[in-house]
Amino acid sequence: MTVARFGRSTAAGILLTLAVVTCTLQFPGGLELTITPVQGGAPLLVLPLEAGEPFTIHYYHSVENAPIWEVHSLDPSGRIFIEEEQYLKFGAGMGKMPGVGRMVKRGPYEVIKEMHMLAGDFVLRIGSPGVDHTVIWRGSRTNLSSIAPHVAVQFSAVPVSWLYRAWRRLFPHRATPQAEKQ
Repeated sequence: MTVARFGRSTAAGILLTLAVVTCTLQFPGGLELTITPVQGGAPLLVLPLEAGEPFTIHYYHSVENAPIWEVHSLDPSGRIFIEEEQYLKFGAGMGKMPGVGRMVKRGPYEVIKEMHMLAGDFVLRIGSPGVDHTVIWRGSRTNLSSIAPHVAVQFSAVPVSWLYRAWRRLFPHRATPQAEKQ
């Protein structure tokens, strides 16, 4: 009788554990942005993000050597949007896009705000040192030009489960920079 009772309680415990794990796999845990070489290989950067949380790509224009900031965000499904561009002056490929955002001055910079323009997953060819393609996230700065100059990389994001996010909080991906303490 005690063996049968032990067997039933063990089975119930296992079923309860499986139910809890299955449920936590269903709860949304945010998003994960990866920056991976197009030709394959390990990610250069893995960023845990919340929907709407910004990350910035900063670089120096290859023709005019002027600084540019592009602020991006993700929606809850992981689609990437460009939210804002900031630059010192008009350069090749820079400037107002009719019907997109609002142009303002911020000190010496021209800024296109409120763009919310779908970029989706995109490919960026990382520039040489000096172009300094740098990803800014939660106060950390990762200079991709010093890691992988001239490499084409894919920016893509996916929703992750609560359980996966909890795991990554305990054991961050080796390509996740340390965020600055807020």
